[in-house]
Amino acid sequence: MTVERRGAEVASSAGSRGRVLGLHRKSETPGERGLPKPSVDEVRVGRRGVEGDFNRFRHEERRDDGDMAILLMPRETLTELNGEGWPVRPGDLGENITTEGIPYGKFRPGERIAVGEVELEVSKACDPCDNLYLLPYVGAARGPEFLKTMLGRRGWYARVLREGRVRVGDSIDLRPVPGHG
Repeated sequence: MTVERRGAEVASSAGSRGRVLGLHRKSETPGERGLPKPSVDEVRVGRRGVEGDFNRFRHEERRDDGDMAILLMPRETLTELNGEGWPVRPGDLGENITTEGIPYGKFRPGERIAVGEVELEVSKACDPCDNLYLLPYVGAARGPEFLKTMLGRRGWYARVLREGRVRVGDSIDLRPVPGHG
């Protein structure tokens, strides 16, 4: 094994560090969907997710599935989408936490994330849905194109392992799945 190769393996097994760029929540509002989610400076995270945030699909269809408690979206993905002509802003895609410094491909199911006082575990990728048609720059005419664009880039769901507070600017420590580093 070369020194360069060994160095790359050590670096990849060390995990990744980033920070919280944005926090988002939207309370239940009759007749409205949850997109976009307004930004806030701080949230309290309980076992079911961000307190005061309502996700109709998670609640009504998935019966408050703990594996869908938090939705994470890397800023790097939003930047890519902007470069492709989609003016997506933090919170537009329904994420609770917009991350910075950890690219989309670094997140994998089973990885642990320390963020603020909270510990999360990545559970699964989020699939794009037709609620994205509600975004003003998408609409029904461009909806199918946007859904195709979002395949494999909609964000990552996480379950809550430790409750607590998260603030904008908090550091994020992504720890690799044992045996996958």
